[in-house]
Amino acid sequence: MIRLERRPQPSRAWSYAAPVVAVALTMVAGGLMFAALGIDPLAALKAIFWDPLLGEFAFYYRGQILVKAGPLILIAVGLALGFRAGVWNIGAEGQYIMGAILGAAAGLAFYPSGSWLIFPLMVVAGALGGLLWAMIPALLKVRFGTNEILVSLMLVYVAENVLASASVSWLRNPEAVGFPGSRNLGRWEASANPELIAGTGAHWGVLTALLAVVAAHVLLHRHLLGFHLRLAGEAPRAARFAGVNPGRLVAVCFCISGALAGLAGLFEVTGPAGQVNIDFASGYGFTAIIVAFLGRLSPIGILLAGLLMGLTYVGGDAAATNLGLPIAAISAFQGMLLFFLLAVDVLANFRVTRTSPPAAKAALPKTVGDHSFGGAE
Repeated sequence: MIRLERRPQPSRAWSYAAPVVAVALTMVAGGLMFAALGIDPLAALKAIFWDPLLGEFAFYYRGQILVKAGPLILIAVGLALGFRAGVWNIGAEGQYIMGAILGAAAGLAFYPSGSWLIFPLMVVAGALGGLLWAMIPALLKVRFGTNEILVSLMLVYVAENVLASASVSWLRNPEAVGFPGSRNLGRWEASANPELIAGTGAHWGVLTALLAVVAAHVLLHRHLLGFHLRLAGEAPRAARFAGVNPGRLVAVCFCISGALAGLAGLFEVTGPAGQVNIDFASGYGFTAIIVAFLGRLSPIGILLAGLLMGLTYVGGDAAATNLGLPIAAISAFQGMLLFFLLAVDVLANFRVTRTSPPAAKAALPKTVGDHSFGGAE
């Protein structure tokens, strides 16, 4: 008989091994899924993981991996800080959208000016848009004790409706007859998010993501706030005795994660996406949750996990083009990664043990007084 037994202390070995084992199990399960779809699993896995790094067009793909990984890393770093403190912001997708909308609106308000101040203004507005949207669940949590998971998640759908409204009305390009969406910000020099190093795909969003990783690492290990974040997540009662204000911590976590998500949206709308339109919501805010946990809520781990997830995006697009792999299968493949990570992560706190089945109780004769019902003595 097999059962789970809680470990006296979490296993550091399993804690570090869990992401690797989860990736391996995802590749096995993904291969079976691809085979069920009638696609050679080895060819699919090669197209996803090998070709973008070492294949014929690897130079182009490597730059695209950076572009895809940038917003994931930026959002995941902010989420991880909150998750470490037990503050669950699940609505980063909505904050990502609102950052893009407010940032684009701030820039388009000065169209067609060519001032160099417009892009920095848009960056500030994008961060502010994500921050303000994140403060709604934060304030409701602090003031009324609402569940921040549900409120932040529901606000994603509100943000999507704001996005649809902006695309067809107040941010719509007046020169695009019959087509929803704003002006192309990538083609307007004052608002364009330029490539910093030619051929790499690295724009300001990628650089900001790297800076966020460094800043978060310093914050967690060299700053009092980082100590409070870790203490609140690992020992809430001790945190209260240490004078940590839970409400203030909730507000700080939502402010940081919302601002970073808003920045990710701003850099995406001024770069790869190019405009605010109905299809702008990309799911980065939800995928970043996978990245945060795959990276063990560590900034350095998130950097590596973000690059891996960016690889699955780019490799998945290549597999869809070259092998006819459905895009939905790539989304399922990414979901498997979180599923297996959470499943394997159990082994960090529990060990699998085998126990012998309980011995059968000896059958006792039914008696009334001294007389047995089982027959004559």
